[in-house]
Amino acid sequence: MSQLTPSRRLHAQHHTDRVLSVLERPSDGTGLSASWRRCLLHYNLDPERAEPPTMLSGMELRHARGYAGRLIHVADRELDRLHRLTSGLGYAVLMTDSEGVILARRVQEIDEGGCRHWQLWTGALWSEAVEGTNGVGTCLAEQRPVTVHRDQHFRSRHTKLTCTVAPLFDAGGEVAGALDISSFRPDPEGNILPLAMAAVQETARRIEQAYFHEVFARCLILSLPEDCAADNAVSVPLVALDGERRIMGATRAARRILNLDAQQMERGVSLGDALGQLPAEPYGLAAAEKQVLAGALAAAQGNVSAAAALLGISRATLHRKIKRLKLQREGGFR
Repeated sequence: MSQLTPSRRLHAQHHTDRVLSVLERPSDGTGLSASWRRCLLHYNLDPERAEPPTMLSGMELRHARGYAGRLIHVADRELDRLHRLTSGLGYAVLMTDSEGVILARRVQEIDEGGCRHWQLWTGALWSEAVEGTNGVGTCLAEQRPVTVHRDQHFRSRHTKLTCTVAPLFDAGGEVAGALDISSFRPDPEGNILPLAMAAVQETARRIEQAYFHEVFARCLILSLPEDCAADNAVSVPLVALDGERRIMGATRAARRILNLDAQQMERGVSLGDALGQLPAEPYGLAAAEKQVLAGALAAAQGNVSAAAALLGISRATLHRKIKRLKLQREGGFR
């Protein structure tokens, strides 16, 4: 810590004391204190460590980018779009892999020096296990959107940063990486953070949707209404069906709605069978079934015969379900 000014050294010590104080209180297992406890007890990290984040070698970075090449390609346009929305607010746009390695970035030229200093740079490793509580690392550890603002970071070195991050899900519902907007000169009060989170989550959803459509380009893609999707903030409920109406793919949100696990997907399941095996909880069978039927009818533009074929059930059966569930559509069904 000798390279720090006296004021920064005092700030770092105060921050360290605050981090260590979480060990004196009971943990509820969630939020900032849970992440700080993981850093101290599981990763054995030092909040006063002043070294910058680890940088991958050129060969390691090429391997990481090659492995995620398809996702990077799909995300390219959305990263540009998010950068246009947020660059004027002083944000750098970053995309990482599932390990927290920055694979792609968008930043204004005027901010390049600051990004280099803070290692908001391609090839930098921002996993929670290495860097402690931070937007990218904690988002990946908890698989949910997070904002880590200034002194919420574990390491005192990072307390001038603000990071707003959402997970990126692949076509199989697994976490493939993280989408991050970071600033090294943030608004101290964090007034812009809700808008930043909304922009990040929407972009993450757009990337997931585009990636799913590319992976299952030969399938029929059915979009499910999102009323009862537990992950609807960060995952779009989509299913991919083959010619026999078997489910070939499902996003994370769709798997939650239809209660699908990896074993079922591997064995193969029809959309009709998936509806038939729904439990009463957590969504309620009627509610989940209503969402799927409404999605099929929307995809078929209100044509009951086409929607029934999509679902793998008879037209008469679908009519009975429409009546029982009181489904309605502007313009009616035909």
